Amino acid sequence: MQYRRKYEESRLVSVLGLAIALLILYTTLAPAQIPSPAQIHPLPQTLAQWKAAQNAQGDYFDQVKPTQPVFLIWTHLPIQVYIAPPPKGVLIKPEIWHGAILNAIKDWQPYLPLNLTTSQTIADITFSATPPQQRSGARVRSAETRFELYVNSNRNTLAHRVSIYIRPSQTVQYITAAARHELGHGLGIWGHSQNPTDVMYFAQVRQPPAISARDINTLKRIYQQPTQLGWPILDDKQGKNPSLKAE
Repeated sequence: MQYRRKYEESRLVSVLGLAIALLILYTTLAPAQIPSPAQIHPLPQTLAQWKAAQNAQGDYFDQVKPTQPVFLIWTHLPIQVYIAPPPKGVLIKPEIWHGAILNAIKDWQPYLPLNLTTSQTIADITFSATPPQQRSGARVRSAETRFELYVNSNRNTLAHRVSIYIRPSQTVQYITAAARHELGHGLGIWGHSQNPTDVMYFAQVRQPPAISARDINTLKRIYQQPTQLGWPILDDKQGKNPSLKAE
């Protein structure tokens, strides 16, 4: 007999002086399939070739928190990124919004291959000019990042997709800064730096920093970790474990 179960976990993390919310949401079915055990994927070529200057060593990997499938890394490249047009009534010109987000995407492009797509259907990461759905007490957040797990039926692998919400009423500079920071989360850095010179610093600064060597060192270490993402889904013949919904 089939049944459905919804599993939801939310966790708030300070970002840009406000906060983001991490949301895991997936639907389960039975009889079940189960993800493969966590394994290590080959390091993407762009990260394998990355070497920081001798005076730019170090990272903040110890601040990164593993999530439900261990580490959220992208295993099929390039990563497809979609910039949704601003909704009607939002007081920002579409070309300004698009340009501000595109600048953030270009900043990360040298480290992981990102492809701008015009189809939201195939997008791995979607940017929306929508105020965050969560609040931090009485404060309005500048951005919110969420991810969803699912089974890629074409590859029969555990996969994920990311949605990034940016408050569009900010200045263009801070829209780009928020997008740059949130995209760092979307690429796999689910944690924050304690150093204000890193793009993944937990609080807002007057002059938003560029992506630092410490940011990339951290990203590289993340992609050297085992994960359940990208590996085949296994049949659970005994039906003891719930499965992710295939798409």
